[in-house]
Amino acid sequence: MAKFLIADDHPLFREALQGALANHYPELTLREAGDLDATLAALSEDDDLDLLLLDLHMPGSGDLYGLIRIREDYPLLPVAIISGSDDPAVVAKCIGFGALGFIPKSLPSAQIAEAIDVILQGDTWVPEAMRGRLDNLTDEDQELAKKVADLTPQQYRVLYLLHEGLLNKQIAYQLSITEATVKAHITAIFRKLGVYSRTQAVLLAERLQLETPAP
Repeated sequence: MAKFLIADDHPLFREALQGALANHYPELTLREAGDLDATLAALSEDDDLDLLLLDLHMPGSGDLYGLIRIREDYPLLPVAIISGSDDPAVVAKCIGFGALGFIPKSLPSAQIAEAIDVILQGDTWVPEAMRGRLDNLTDEDQELAKKVADLTPQQYRVLYLLHEGLLNKQIAYQLSITEATVKAHITAIFRKLGVYSRTQAVLLAERLQLETPAP
């Protein structure tokens, strides 16, 4: 019996994927999450999951942050990215940051199941057209991942809003916290990232962005 967690903010896609997987895994147990907070909560409650199917752009995930956070907290859990992208640069970063697979949402259900089978066996799966075309992560990106892994989800939200150009007052309003709390988060972000200004923090955040940022 297999147990998967589908983390994606589109209920219709979760339903479609659930139907496709049920045909391939008759005794499958599925859990669902629609944002990063719900995903982390589900992972903390269930320690016998066989696979996490993770959307890159769901709320709170901030492109690469969700993957980095989960790989740091749950290093033994296989993670497969489910994405609408087929950009080799995006695939390379995801594999470099610890995903065992990158599965485009456009694949037929039989191919999605085939990819999952490969990943469950401990191997890496990417679309055939991309095999041999993926660049390795630079040492600089690997070092950034280690720093970002130390950020809490709320600190990453603050960093994301800094990247969007919001002032402390606007960030406080957006997150329903006080300006003093925003300042405390920014201080912690600077310390963890090893930077000394908002500009430096924003430049590092820029390197975590892949395509359209998550809301």
